[in-house]
Amino acid sequence: MSGLVPADWRALERFLISVGCTFERQKGSHRVYWREGLVRPIILPAYKAVPVFVIRGILRQLGISVEDYLRGRR
Repeated sequence: MSGLVPADWRALERFLISVGCTFERQKGSHRVYWREGLVRPIILPAYKAVPVFVIRGILRQLGISVEDYLRGRR
């Protein structure tokens, strides 16, 4: 088991800001974040429970392992 669980978008936003991402814009329930060195922007849906597969995709885009993400949330 990976230890990842669905998370509130506000918690993920705090994580994105802590790793250097900045909020760019929002369209509907999709918030767009950017960080220098990314190939494409991070899209974070403003859901109460962001699914695990979306969290994994965000971590993959950022080049951060699940273990590092979980270690940083504690």
